[in-house]
Amino acid sequence: MSKGETVPVIEFCNVSKNYGMIEALKDATFGVNKGEIFGYIGPNGAGKTTTLKILVGLISNHSGDVKINGQLPSENPNINRLIGYLPQDVGFQEWRTVDHALVTFGLLSGMTKADLVERVPEVLKIVGLPDAGKRKIKHLSSGMKQKLKLAQALLHNPPILILDEPLSGLDPTSRWQLKKIIRELSETNVTILFSSHILDDVEDIASSIGIINKGSLAKVGKPQELQKELMGGDGVEVTSPNIGEKIKQIESLSLVDSAVLNEFDSTQITIMFIPDVNLDKGLIQLMDFFVSNQIIIHNFNYLKPSLEKVYLKYVMEGDSA
Repeated sequence: MSKGETVPVIEFCNVSKNYGMIEALKDATFGVNKGEIFGYIGPNGAGKTTTLKILVGLISNHSGDVKINGQLPSENPNINRLIGYLPQDVGFQEWRTVDHALVTFGLLSGMTKADLVERVPEVLKIVGLPDAGKRKIKHLSSGMKQKLKLAQALLHNPPILILDEPLSGLDPTSRWQLKKIIRELSETNVTILFSSHILDDVEDIASSIGIINKGSLAKVGKPQELQKELMGGDGVEVTSPNIGEKIKQIESLSLVDSAVLNEFDSTQITIMFIPDVNLDKGLIQLMDFFVSNQIIIHNFNYLKPSLEKVYLKYVMEGDSA
């Protein structure tokens, strides 16, 4: 690592895990920096949960290295205390009250009763359940139960959160609330890695994304980088009654890569700039051309591929391999 680079909070280095003849994870290599929300996305059975269980120490017989703050677990046996974990299958005894359940989880994790008296109300406020402490778990909605699961992961105030499908099965309101909480935690420099098979959730909150398919990490990057890579360069869609006759001239502009007329609408054209061009310069050149050629613009849209197209590209490539 060169001078000035920061050590990733979470780092996987060529990590693999087999279950008999099944390769659940193959040479996974990626890093998550402080305060990032890393969205780990892939089909069911792709290897997401295996990755997370390796990270939190529930699976130890794997190859490759997993580091937290630059340290291996063997170098710091207490390193997993830095992690708050929300597994898919965390369960509560339904007859307990919310307070009782959280105190029990806290004691099992090594916290003192004195600490928990102060911390339990704090985490319930963080997750939006400030008045739920005396309620029995069996009377909570599914969204409230998911918030309670997040509360148990936050009890010991960890700087790292590992969340396995935290938004699965929630109604739209609960999903929105949980995503808001995750964003707010990230703003306090909590580093978050969450898995999901739901594209919209990842697109809404992730600052970095890892796409996994059949145990292999197909791609890692920022959402904007992945979208731009799929597109090639930036592009715009222009609607104008007299633009079709100028298509060859537009395509000859130095910063334009291609100009294609919509086959169903002769007034609409898609213009792609050359890869890595400064978008502002490309738009200025284009606007100068429109003005000098008296092209009347009715509509002008910046084009950006959806995360769905990026995801499908890498998943379909893995399926065809």
